[in-house]
Amino acid sequence: MSDEDDLDDFEPELEKEEDEKETEEWEDYKKEGEEFSEEWMPVPLTENMMKEGLSLLCKTGNGLAHAYVKLELKDRDLTDINLLHSYIHLRYVDISENHLTDLSPLNFLTHLLWLKADSNQLRTARLNELPYLQIASFAYNQITDTEGISHPRLRSLDLKGNHIHMVTGLDPQKLNSLHTLELRGNQLESTLGINLPKLKNLFLAQNLLKKVEGLENLSNLTTLHLRDNQIETLNGFSMEMKSLQYLNLRGNMVSDLGELAKLRDLPKLRALVLLENPITDETDYRQEALVQMAHLERLDKDFYEEEERIEADEIRQRIKEEQEQEAEPEHDLELDQPLV
Repeated sequence: MSDEDDLDDFEPELEKEEDEKETEEWEDYKKEGEEFSEEWMPVPLTENMMKEGLSLLCKTGNGLAHAYVKLELKDRDLTDINLLHSYIHLRYVDISENHLTDLSPLNFLTHLLWLKADSNQLRTARLNELPYLQIASFAYNQITDTEGISHPRLRSLDLKGNHIHMVTGLDPQKLNSLHTLELRGNQLESTLGINLPKLKNLFLAQNLLKKVEGLENLSNLTTLHLRDNQIETLNGFSMEMKSLQYLNLRGNMVSDLGELAKLRDLPKLRALVLLENPITDETDYRQEALVQMAHLERLDKDFYEEEERIEADEIRQRIKEEQEQEAEPEHDLELDQPLV
């Protein structure tokens, strides 16, 4: 696949859909939050509910036996799923939109591949190591930390809309398959603790971040979302982030054009979003971004035109010549000094 094909992922239309989705999900989350304080009547999982929710008959074990491996129990007002511990062949489980506080019965489901437990009342995502789990979603709960997540084949982890202040316990040795981490809409005050070198997509929008730190070694990261935080400077980016293509800093507090130079060392950065930052009010904002990052293809929602590239090239050349001229007199001065 060419670089031009990859850029399709960053089309403005896609970004517009993403903006609308973020707003809609956030409003739903706030409504759900108002219900968290209610007392729920106990509703345990029953065999009848299991019969209604089970599907996808597959071979198990040595191939001579069969079992249903998919379970959908969405929006059943469940408070207890203890019955699940005996359904050890389950591979796909959706228990979202219930009133669950305990997922420990899932520890017995060692064949689990896919888990969705969104919109419950969970305070932790901690589970025993599940050897085959690849996708796990715990969005819109009341989770306060990232401890106890150590599934070796986990590829995508969704923790958006929780109450996480710091990322801790994510061991890169155990989570060596994780490529997508969603932490949007938490209360993160730092980006420390996300030292996951295999990570490709990181979503940190709608938090309380004031700076970027501890991400310098994410050499496989291609997409980084930091929208709607409180970031003022563009420190924390390095040449080691050699795969980063898309950076969204919309709705932050960057005000100095000089900060753009700090993104110069990102060799593959092609799409940058800085809408709703004070810096966008500067007259030379768009031009300065291209002067600092010659490889940039899109700023905010607009692609650069050829005329803009030519002008940016001329400015870079002029700056280079001025710097060389400034260095020459100093050199001449040293030659003119009398010998002692």
